[in-house]
Amino acid sequence: MTTHLTTRPPTGRLSGAVDGPWNAGGKKQRPPRWRATGRRRSLPYLLLGILLVLACVGGFVVISLHSGDRVPVLALARAVQVGHVVTLQDLRQVAVAVDQGVAVVDAEQTSTVVGRPMATSLSAGTLLTPDAVGSAAIPPGGQAIAALALKTGQFPPEIGAGARVFVVAVAGPTSTATSAPADGGGAVWPAVVTSVTAPASEQITVVSVQLTEPEARQVAAIPAGRLSIVLLPTAGGR
Repeated sequence: MTTHLTTRPPTGRLSGAVDGPWNAGGKKQRPPRWRATGRRRSLPYLLLGILLVLACVGGFVVISLHSGDRVPVLALARAVQVGHVVTLQDLRQVAVAVDQGVAVVDAEQTSTVVGRPMATSLSAGTLLTPDAVGSAAIPPGGQAIAALALKTGQFPPEIGAGARVFVVAVAGPTSTATSAPADGGGAVWPAVVTSVTAPASEQITVVSVQLTEPEARQVAAIPAGRLSIVLLPTAGGR
């Protein structure tokens, strides 16, 4: 007896074709939803990253443009006083953004500054200007400079060039509270310190002050040892 066997592929599919995962019932499985959701959620983070990169690039460009405006100029490495002959040790280079019309000395002009006297007293860190070097710029018209020989205790040790002070005449031993002092005792003159010279001895320090010409003559007429200095705040006028 002959037996005939008939073989047919599963309904809806060709034999041997594989195009995706199938479950036990022969139906194609769908991909999990979390994968598609993850792709959608990652898109805002990608855009945020791009924006951050663009912001960093823009900031770098702005900083580069501003840095390009800086030029090397000369500044003082230490305090100098009028008449001081400038040396290389007195100078240092700084890069600053200089507005048009502001007078500064380019770092390339160092050789034109070294060996020349200071025209005024300046503190450390001050930008050097063309007028700061050369013939003395002080005293200006109508002003004069008086030198005071002072002992310890007659001036504050904190004073320096540029300080605003009162020069005070101390009454002599013969003056009384009821009589006007004949030696100018009690008089007060506003002034600006131009220099402080280290004491040649342990007792005397020479402090130069700038006053009006009439006041400078009055101060010069006060006997030695009868003057003292009061330091004033830096802000405000006389």
